[in-house]
Amino acid sequence: MAAIVAIAWSVSALAPLSAKEAATQGVSVGPQYDTTHVYIAPADFDAFVNSFTATFGGKPSKRGTFNVMPVPANTQAQYVWTPIGTLSTFAFLTPIPYPFGQERTGYLVTDMDQAIKEARAAGAEVIVDKFKDPIGLDAVIQWPGGVKMQLYWHFTAPHYDPLQTVPDNRVYVSADTADTFVRDFVRFSHGKVVSDDRKADAGEIGKSGQTYRRIRIESGFGKMQVNVTDGQLPYPFGYEISGYEVSDLDATLAKATAAGAKVLSPRFDSADRSSAMVQFPGGYIAEIHALKAH
Repeated sequence: MAAIVAIAWSVSALAPLSAKEAATQGVSVGPQYDTTHVYIAPADFDAFVNSFTATFGGKPSKRGTFNVMPVPANTQAQYVWTPIGTLSTFAFLTPIPYPFGQERTGYLVTDMDQAIKEARAAGAEVIVDKFKDPIGLDAVIQWPGGVKMQLYWHFTAPHYDPLQTVPDNRVYVSADTADTFVRDFVRFSHGKVVSDDRKADAGEIGKSGQTYRRIRIESGFGKMQVNVTDGQLPYPFGYEISGYEVSDLDATLAKATAAGAKVLSPRFDSADRSSAMVQFPGGYIAEIHALKAH
């Protein structure tokens, strides 16, 4: 489904991976091809895209209306490129077929059949089997802990410039499934755990004075932050999908509010970064952070 919003994308062939690259990279292509899925009401589409690009820069593709589902459905769709992460945006004109809308992200893969095989071998279940859209193939997988994501592949491979900063895919899981999820996703992504802090400052997730376990993973799919919690989260934490890295948090928040966004949780300073939670027009919630100099 993420593939269909590729109107006006520049394309080039993906170079075959060497055996060594395939062993370390797996089926990932690069974080600039991995999109956050945003579902929006048609009436809010322009306001959301305009606000997001005014905040972060970038530009949208041409908007079109398609059936991007394996069953009859109709949606307006648009791709949004920004230097800090990419979006696939959907405004459905018909009811959204189950389980779509629950998948968080779309990950471009080099080979769909191999990706499905490796996902299953790593512990994921395929909850929407491979299906064809007008320009490629898609599937939806689910990891232990209920984390859903889409895999997609193009008949003609897209080519984008690298991102200026790579966003965090922000995942919330319970202590019951955290280790299993991390093990399985790292196996599939050929990634690595770059930190596992069991006493991180829970002020980062709206619970000042407490601690929580925070796991950060990096792979060819980009960055992931796994927040291990008891599920007792103040709003809006848990509703965000992506965390965007910027150079100046205060300046970005000023841009966001000037462009119609709302700061839902104000700036919080932790050991390595400052962060805030923002809601864009139409309801999309994002974490925005700036790293501290070391």
